[in-house]
Amino acid sequence: MDKGALMPSPDETCCVDGGGGSSFSSLRAYGRALAQTPRRLAARACAAASPGEEMSRVRARSGADMARALRWPDLVGLGLGGMVGAGVFVTTGRATRLYAGPAVVVSYAIAGLCALLSAFCYTEFAVDMPVAGGAFSYLRVTFGELAAFLTGANLIMEYVFSNAAVARSFTAYLGTAVGVDAPSKWRIAVPGLPKGFNEVDLVAVGVILLITVCICYSTKESSSLNMVLTAVHVLFIMFVIVMGFWRGDTRNLTRPADPEHNPGGFFPHGAAGVFNGAAMVYLSYIGYDAVSTMAEEVERPSRDIPIGVSGSVVLVTLLYCLMAASMSMLLPYDAIDTEAPFSGAFKGSSGWGWVSNVIGAGASLGILTSLMVAMLGQARYLCVIGRSGVMPAWLARVNPRTATPVNASAFLGVFTAALALFTELDILLNLVCIGTLFVFYMVANAVVYRRYVAAAEDDEEGRRRGAVPTLAFLLAFSLVALCFTLVWKLAPRGGARTGLLVACGAAAAAAVAAFRALVPQARRPELWGVPAMPWVPAASVFLNVFLLGSLDRPSYVRFGFFTAAAALVYVLYSVHASYDADEAAAALDGAKVLDEGCKV
Repeated sequence: MDKGALMPSPDETCCVDGGGGSSFSSLRAYGRALAQTPRRLAARACAAASPGEEMSRVRARSGADMARALRWPDLVGLGLGGMVGAGVFVTTGRATRLYAGPAVVVSYAIAGLCALLSAFCYTEFAVDMPVAGGAFSYLRVTFGELAAFLTGANLIMEYVFSNAAVARSFTAYLGTAVGVDAPSKWRIAVPGLPKGFNEVDLVAVGVILLITVCICYSTKESSSLNMVLTAVHVLFIMFVIVMGFWRGDTRNLTRPADPEHNPGGFFPHGAAGVFNGAAMVYLSYIGYDAVSTMAEEVERPSRDIPIGVSGSVVLVTLLYCLMAASMSMLLPYDAIDTEAPFSGAFKGSSGWGWVSNVIGAGASLGILTSLMVAMLGQARYLCVIGRSGVMPAWLARVNPRTATPVNASAFLGVFTAALALFTELDILLNLVCIGTLFVFYMVANAVVYRRYVAAAEDDEEGRRRGAVPTLAFLLAFSLVALCFTLVWKLAPRGGARTGLLVACGAAAAAAVAAFRALVPQARRPELWGVPAMPWVPAASVFLNVFLLGSLDRPSYVRFGFFTAAAALVYVLYSVHASYDADEAAAALDGAKVLDEGCKV
């Protein structure tokens, strides 16, 4: 038999590379593809890949494998570097002054617990399916292609905007370290451009491009550099903590500077202030999710990932609580500078102004480490999105010499540098956060769904029996969490508000208990699983809904805009590229099966 007769046509095979398949070979072909959009959406939008497929056939589209060179100390270092950035120096002051007072220490402990719950959900997926896609891969095997694409696109957009904003803040903190208070002295004004886009920051561009070259060269070397920078940064933080306890006064923990106008005590604004403060400082923990994208490069995922992810969250929580305590001892909470709490506390002290320069140097190092970890993570997200066929496959290529996703790293590095060149910090920061919290919410839901819905592909009846009650529980629980959040934010203080909050909390707990008693788990993880299922992921869902409720209306408008833009890209390009790739892969698999039975 002629083997060539068994192979697919060139039109079928070219789409395996994901970018130039039969749907895009000509305008006429693209027109035919658009006419089939409803059918293709029905076939692909909810198509969930199997974990085995993600780790074999899909991963093979990158060509060379990523090097498994990371161990748990590397992951702890990456987690610390990703979370402990410059933002904590500002966030602590705002949460203390505006909400929690000295009890900001408790706010950080609560936020750390929330982060740990989410980290457990990420860890179960990363151990069971050690691929580089992070949340995108987890959602793709659980809820299907469309949900994964929309959340992944928002997450990458938030990474890019956040990294551009952080890079521009590097100029300001570096100036503080060397005694230049006005970052505009290091930026080039361009007349004629609108305000907010008229100051060129070459320092920020240089930092982004330098980090891009580093992460393209080697993941292991990038991790080693991050370890060194993080160690020095932690030493700066310990210096700030020691100075705060040495120079501080324990009476500031209970005594305001202006007792006539501001309440006193360790909890000046009560429990509400503590939880509102926790919602604000929780954003200081964002970064541990990037560690899960390194799972494909870890030597022993079942050992290294749980220690690396959870260990970094615990260590960061300890550092944050100590920082908050030291700052609360330096000044009464109502005298703290919300923009520069630590350096501001020392600037007013005779002979201690140099400490603010040290803080600026430490913050600069924190920016470098958080940038490096975030850029490592965003490149791996984009690499796996390219593997899945919904974006051009050249983004998925892994360089055989460096064993890193060079194309995705370089593309996002140049894009981020272009944004950081012109765009002002506050414009960028307004576009950050909601996408990340939404992804945390989705991953927590996904880990429950995957545990309680039959995993066997040929057991459609079992999947249907498990899917209906599980989806009903997740929807009802999210609605209860939303009701709690709305009551917390909108209802006036009083007995009625307290009663409604207690009722919502009791309803949430009853829903989890009933679901656990009535619906059996369909699968149990072989290596590592979230403890106390489904209580832990349910708590993560509840807390992430609460934190999402703390964001302002413009954040939701921007999130809706980006989601609509991503959906448009999916309808006009991604679903057709994915459909072509799936059809071509099926044709190749069928040809191989027939070929194995041939006698030539």
